[in-house]
Parts: sequence; C-alpha cells; structure tokens
Amino acid sequence: MKPLAFVLFAVASGASAQSMDPTFVDQKQAAQVTGEQIFQHICQGCHMPDAKGAVGAGHYPALANNPKLAARAYPVAMVMGGRGGMPPFGMLLTDAQVADVVNYVRTHFGNHYTDALTAEDVKPFRPPTPTPSRGH
Repeated sequence: MKPLAFVLFAVASGASAQSMDPTFVDQKQAAQVTGEQIFQHICQGCHMPDAKGAVGAGHYPALANNPKLAARAYPVAMVMGGRGGMPPFGMLLTDAQVADVVNYVRTHFGNHYTDALTAEDVKPFRPPTPTPSRGH
C-alpha cells in the first residue's frame, strides 16, 4: 500500500487548501488515524465539514441526518466501491479505517446509528486479492 500521507494528498488534491494537509499522517502513524481524521482529510472536501453536502460542479449528497446510513452495509459499500462521481476508497484504506470513518459519520452530524462496525464487518466488501497465474 502507498504511504497514507501520499494517498490522502492525492485524493484531496481537488479539495481546498484549508481542508487539506499533505503532512496529515505518515505510514508509521496510519494505524492511529481516527474516523474523524479520515472524514476531515478525505470526505469533507466534497461532503463539506458539516456533512450537509453541496451542489455545484457536481452533486455531493448530504451525510448529515441521512436515513440511508441506517443500513450499515450502505456506507461501507459506498466507501469501498464508490458510485457515480464518488471514487472508491477501498484500495486506499484498511478495513479498520473504513469501519472507523463509517462509524464516525453514522454517529455524528445528526446521525445516531450506534451499531458500530468492525474491520471484520468490512472485510466481505473487499474484493478478493487476485492470485498471480502460473505459466504452463
């Protein structure tokens, strides 16, 4: 996996300078990154700091008070695979980081879904790693 700081810088390159910090975290600190930090450095660039979404160059749905977040699988699938204009983040984040950011969004911004996800809950959403084929 690429160093998380580089990944976050690359993903956030379209975000405002204020919401982006390319020194956010280095690989040694990646395990300590919180769901709130992931939201702040990846998600809020499009969904806005208050998670109310935006319309302009694109449509960025509100995460605040979002009843779709009641189904735990929905936000996990969106973060892992993306959809429409949202890029997939599954290849950039660990299962634990996906669970952390989904749990953060589901318990903040007027959302009160407290059935927390774990890395094990996220694992089934990750495509299997392709095995190298052996020549005949």
